[in-house]
Amino acid sequence: MSSANWFERAKAVIPGGVNSPVRAFNSVGGTPVYFTSGKGTTVQTEDGTQLIDFCGSWGPLILGHAREEVVDVVQRTAANGMTFGANTRLEAQFAELLCHQVPEMEMVRLVNSGTEAVMTAIRLARGYTNRQKIIKFEGCYHGHTDYMLVASGSGLLTGGISSSAGVSETATAEIFVAPYNDLEAVQAILNEHGSDIAAVIVEPIAGNMGLIEPAPGFLEGLRTATADVGTLLIFDEVINGFRLCPTTYGHMCGVHPDITTLGKIIGGGLPIGAIGGTRAIMEHLAPLGPVYQAGTLSGNPVAVAAGMKTIELLRDEAPYLKMDILGRRLANGINQCAQQKKADLHCARRGGMFTPFFRKEPVHNLDDSKACDQQAHARYFHHMLQHGFYTPPSGFEVAFISGVHTTAQIDAFISAFDQFEG
Repeated sequence: MSSANWFERAKAVIPGGVNSPVRAFNSVGGTPVYFTSGKGTTVQTEDGTQLIDFCGSWGPLILGHAREEVVDVVQRTAANGMTFGANTRLEAQFAELLCHQVPEMEMVRLVNSGTEAVMTAIRLARGYTNRQKIIKFEGCYHGHTDYMLVASGSGLLTGGISSSAGVSETATAEIFVAPYNDLEAVQAILNEHGSDIAAVIVEPIAGNMGLIEPAPGFLEGLRTATADVGTLLIFDEVINGFRLCPTTYGHMCGVHPDITTLGKIIGGGLPIGAIGGTRAIMEHLAPLGPVYQAGTLSGNPVAVAAGMKTIELLRDEAPYLKMDILGRRLANGINQCAQQKKADLHCARRGGMFTPFFRKEPVHNLDDSKACDQQAHARYFHHMLQHGFYTPPSGFEVAFISGVHTTAQIDAFISAFDQFEG
């Protein structure tokens, strides 16, 4: 059956026909694509087409689809048991590897997703500081827990809403929201409420309102401002972690948060999340401390094995320079096309991450991102899809170049983009 046939069949038994809202293509229109398989940089669809993938399962597949070494270790581990709900040596080995790659994380707790990692981080921050209030940033998405669905990015923006039905006012009453890259706004909140603020949580490089980098001094300023009032700083690196180097962005840029949340890449394509921090903070988690967290599948051996092999390959092969070179080539190509056509768009890029923003002016925060022409982005998406390229079906997401994309594929992408009339 075709993608359209499967979508109609799914809508009868799955809300909206999808298990994650952005997959419904509501912001770009048309019928969602159904995949059958993937290998390296390409995916096969139910429609019999082959696409070059620049979504990479929204980030985890930094080594491409079905990397042989990862598939092999998954198969061998699964053959010994899919799950135990008990301890395995892989958990200890993986935690050691994460702490080695991110020295600021003295201890790690494994969970099942990025959302769960953030949920635990917030609870831990509140339990450690004995404070309740949190500061987050407009357009930064930290999963779908109730208190994080305030002025969020990603799928909520795609749906044209800033929060979610079913979230009580009580859950969000203790959340302050500041514009991303606005250190003065954060400082003003801390000046008035600092003794009540448990944590400031931020994506160090925003990836859920398009790719937006921190302004010079922004992260450093957050570190200083939070330390001054005893507030914890949480870096949500579910997207950033291991994306630009085989460690976190916080370690890379020299700004060390109190707590880091991880996901996506550290699972090698399987569901996983992690929370890490200093020993003093992490030992507040049960069973040592009063902050409770648990999970039957936490530290699942198959996911841990996939993640460990992925990080080992990233560390040993170091594909980051290649991804940076390809990313620069792609962004320069798009920007040159835009200049030649005098089009209202530019491509933001860091390493192998990129977002075409359909406006000429730089994008520094959520208001800037929302000012972009989303209808033009929808036309771009379908143009690239028709030319054999799969990109995120939302203008508020980040596209990814993997370690196995080639120069020829990048040039083909630019060539196809050059034919885009807007």
